[in-house]
Parts: sequence; structure tokens; C-alpha cells
Amino acid sequence: MTDRSPGTALVWLAAAVLGGFLLLRLGDGGGQGEAPRPVRIAGGAGPPARRAGPTGNLVHVAGAVRRPGLVRVPQGARVAVAVRRAGGPARGADLDSLNLAARVDDGQQVVVPSAGPGGPGAAAAKPSLGTATAEELDGIDGIGPTLAQRIVEHRTESGGFGSLQELSEVDGIGDKRLEALREALQP
Repeated sequence: MTDRSPGTALVWLAAAVLGGFLLLRLGDGGGQGEAPRPVRIAGGAGPPARRAGPTGNLVHVAGAVRRPGLVRVPQGARVAVAVRRAGGPARGADLDSLNLAARVDDGQQVVVPSAGPGGPGAAAAKPSLGTATAEELDGIDGIGPTLAQRIVEHRTESGGFGSLQELSEVDGIGDKRLEALREALQP
């Protein structure tokens, strides 16, 4: 004899859902270890960022954006994607001073400057150490093409610069040159 009551149907449905969940959990490594925790965007606004997987990059977006902090972007993503994931530009952001098409690396910092009192472009006088290309660095007094390439390579290999002081780790940058570059670059 078969019991067809609504209560029995709910029990079977709950068992099926639970069974499916267990199959999914056990199918991804036996349920061992702790599930990765999502990265939250600084400022607490919005849901946690989605986990991009092992090919994603973690990027620090600072400056004139709505939610500065850490964002996860797909590998090969551009600066524009990182800015968008940080809530987009804030009022007064000077996006013309950034290369929005530049690719971002894991651990890189992207600084979105504000338009200075001189209007858009005034804040662009100092290239960002986190995003400047070798060509942009070569244009700075005291940096030639060889040193510019060393800086970019060091940034790529080390996962970015945490501060301007870390430039001293690049071969060819001594104390005097470092002090001059502090005036010419922003983090």
C-alpha cells in the first residue's frame, strides 16, 4: 500500500534535495578541507565578490572609486574591469589619466586619481607605480628604457609594489634616485 499524503511527498522532496547537496559536496574533493571564503569589498557595501577561481587576480583598487578595496577580476582583465568591480569611478575621478585598457596583474594596486584644482588631467602629472607602462616610466627624468623595463619586470614578478620604498629593491635604484622618484611617481 502506497501513502500519497502531502507530508510524505515533502519528506521525499527534502531527502532528494539533501541527497543532491551531499553528492555535490562529496564530488568536489570528498568534502575535505574548508571551502574558500569570498573576498569582501572594502566599505561593506554589497554582497561579497564572487570567487573567480585559480585563474582570477586579486587587485587593490584605491583612490576615487565608490568602494575602494580588494576586488577579484578574471585573469587577463583590464583596469576598467577592476574599477567597475570597485563600484565604478567616484564623483571627480580623473579616468583620462589611467590606461583603462591596461591588463592588471595579481596583487597589483590601481589608483584612480581625482581631478585636481586645475581640472581633469592635472592629477595625471604623476604616473602610478602600480599601472605605469615601461614607456610611461621611461618618460620620467632619471629613468631610461632599461631601468623602466626592470621596474615593470620587478612589479610583475613580485606581485606589485606595496609602496614607493620598494623601488629600492630594483637593481639600479639607489637612495638618491629613490628620493627623486618619490617626487615623480605616485603609489
